[in-house]
Amino acid sequence: MPPASHVFVLRRPPPSHRHSGPSIPWPWINLNDEVDGEQLKSEAPPIPPPCNHVNCNGCWKRYPQSRFPNWSPSQVKRSGILDVIENYNRNIPCTIHRVDVDDRGYFTDPGKYEITEQTKDASWEFLIQPHRPANTRVRSLFVENMSGPVLQMLGAYYNIEPFFFSSSISWIPSRFQEERLRVDITITLTFLKIMDYVNPIVASNPTSSTRNEDTPARKRVINTQTPLVLRSGLSGDGCSLVLDLLAVHLIRNVEGNTLISYHSNSDREATSAPYLQERMHYAGQSVYWQNIFQRSPDPTFVLLIFIWVAICAWDEALEALYARICWLETYALDTSDIFITHELHIIRAHCFRFPSLLEDVRRAVVFVLDTPNPAMDALPQEEKQFSRTLLEKECRNLLSEIHRLEMSRRMQDQRLKNALNLVFSTTSINDSKRMKKLTEAAVRDSTAMKQIAYLTMTFLPSSFVAAIFGMNVGEISPGTNGTLPHYFAIAAVLTLLTTWIVMTFQSKYLFDSGSTFWMRLVWPWMLFKRVFMKREIEKEKEGPIPLDSFV
Repeated sequence: MPPASHVFVLRRPPPSHRHSGPSIPWPWINLNDEVDGEQLKSEAPPIPPPCNHVNCNGCWKRYPQSRFPNWSPSQVKRSGILDVIENYNRNIPCTIHRVDVDDRGYFTDPGKYEITEQTKDASWEFLIQPHRPANTRVRSLFVENMSGPVLQMLGAYYNIEPFFFSSSISWIPSRFQEERLRVDITITLTFLKIMDYVNPIVASNPTSSTRNEDTPARKRVINTQTPLVLRSGLSGDGCSLVLDLLAVHLIRNVEGNTLISYHSNSDREATSAPYLQERMHYAGQSVYWQNIFQRSPDPTFVLLIFIWVAICAWDEALEALYARICWLETYALDTSDIFITHELHIIRAHCFRFPSLLEDVRRAVVFVLDTPNPAMDALPQEEKQFSRTLLEKECRNLLSEIHRLEMSRRMQDQRLKNALNLVFSTTSINDSKRMKKLTEAAVRDSTAMKQIAYLTMTFLPSSFVAAIFGMNVGEISPGTNGTLPHYFAIAAVLTLLTTWIVMTFQSKYLFDSGSTFWMRLVWPWMLFKRVFMKREIEKEKEGPIPLDSFV
């Protein structure tokens, strides 16, 4: 057992190490685990006794089974821990950046330490030996490019529950508490942060020439796990909102505190170890946090610094999102581009995840507040009560900021809905204007056709007279074989035949929809029958005339 309280912070592993299989949120109960017969037959206690790491022959190499026998090999493989242990980059050294907090509450930087594949055994000896000043209250270790051996060393030396590693690898928001001689706290939460825009291919700018309007709708997938790109107006620059992971494992006792943070350089979206070390050191230089650490020895305030980092990242991300929404609203006022709704829908789809993420942060703060620190029991009652009051005050401040972020998110969601309604209203108004123009054009065409019809009717008598005098019939042109009776006979037959054919195809609008073509072919009879039956029905409705009406 280490002679100190400890805080462990695990960051997201590189993409090649991310666990894509089923996650294991309850490693102590899993119906799919294989039963180890040797473990059941063994008379050894289920929980191994604490190891002094003196003559253990490198127990860290057998982690997690050396400390947690219930984690079978198949379970370690499915959780993703085995992949991290075996498939790490052996050419890149693991760098540990450090920040110490002494008994006076001062933050100092004792340097960094590198662990390579060749020096991992020596690093284990360095880890188990007391190597920090006696007046150090909190030692912060920010691990960059954590390798498999380093993960096993930390897990074995600090007796860390593997569930913490599996939750971080699989991105499972969780809170976990384990009570022993000390109290272990695990907090894993996902937060939103802003990054520089570097990939124009995934941009969703409605005015961009890269959008493909011919892409079928079924192939347009909105993946809320990918970064949300926010352009700056019509230009190609901008930023993107990405998800990052913050996981903290806190071990508190009366002998000291250690803080460990895991980062990956291969994942550009993750917060780097030097950045978080810089934020931690910078916060310790402020008068506000100096006053807290000088007045209270509770190491729980270190957790609050990390949560404040996540809150500040949320604030910056929502501010950038607010600026983009304002621009989209302004752009919607000046354009009728319907494709602006694509970006609005993409932004809103990402925003649907934000309430649950903010709720995880809120629950983490409440969890820290509700988990007492056993190391504080040794303090005088007055000092213990003061530290508790100060912790409650800081947690209330965090909860207030989370509530403000949630209110800001709700306001932005309403602005998105307003922008969508504005685009649809503008489009509808423009469509109405175009329909009005088309209607006016149709009215003008109708007026022109009426004028042409009037002009035709003006010349119709003259055309009729010219046609009559142009006929080659004996009554008009002597010597021809045709006569007027021939003309009227043929013209009457052709006129009746044309009328019959036209009415056959057009009578479907006069009769029932179930009438067939052969029924419409005898349309004169059907029309006569319809008129006759209508008169008979009217007579029946009128009824017989009463006799007293003649009196």
